Amino acid sequence: MNTIKLLIADDHIVLRSGLRMLIDAQSDMDVVGEADNGSQVLVLAESLQPDLILLDLSMPGLGGLETLPLLKKVAPQTCILILTMHDDESYLRQALRDGASGYVLKRAADTELLSAIRSVMRGEVYVHPSLTRALLDNILPELSANSSNPWDSLSEREREVLLRVARGFTSARIAEQLNLSPKTVETYRARGMEKLGLRSRAALVQHALSHGLLSNDTNPR
Repeated sequence: MNTIKLLIADDHIVLRSGLRMLIDAQSDMDVVGEADNGSQVLVLAESLQPDLILLDLSMPGLGGLETLPLLKKVAPQTCILILTMHDDESYLRQALRDGASGYVLKRAADTELLSAIRSVMRGEVYVHPSLTRALLDNILPELSANSSNPWDSLSEREREVLLRVARGFTSARIAEQLNLSPKTVETYRARGMEKLGLRSRAALVQHALSHGLLSNDTNPR
């Protein structure tokens, strides 16, 4: 069994200590580093290349939302799971748009956090239940305006690619999985997004969640 290497980024030392104890007690997880500000997490992410980063939004200097897109550049294969006190849909939307694979509230920093970590490492997108409803409330009116399911208009390849994009896989990784070139993957992605009328990964995630696509097909082939 492969061990999940995690980097914790939070400016509260007591919380970091508690998270380390919780995570290190798991046989499939290992904390490889800790950071208390955005600049430090960027340095550690680049040197350690962890499997997953637990990223707080409120840190001194560079905040989590400012750090997130920079992390995707220095550690593009690393999954980012937001762990925050902010029960705010706007933060959630920006985090997903900028490449986060999940959003968990600190009040759920126990067994739910462990489930979220494992879900994200399986390639799924995890959103705290209290915020999932908010996402759906915003897009259901748009879906009801068009009774047909635009997903049915996609080719099988377009569906395969977009499901993986929604789960946070890079084009290079998708190309490996489907035995395609990255350029071909980008073509399928662009064509599929155009058919669905979507312009961002966050919108794609919301579309997939609303249709039950991430929960019903969580194991990419």
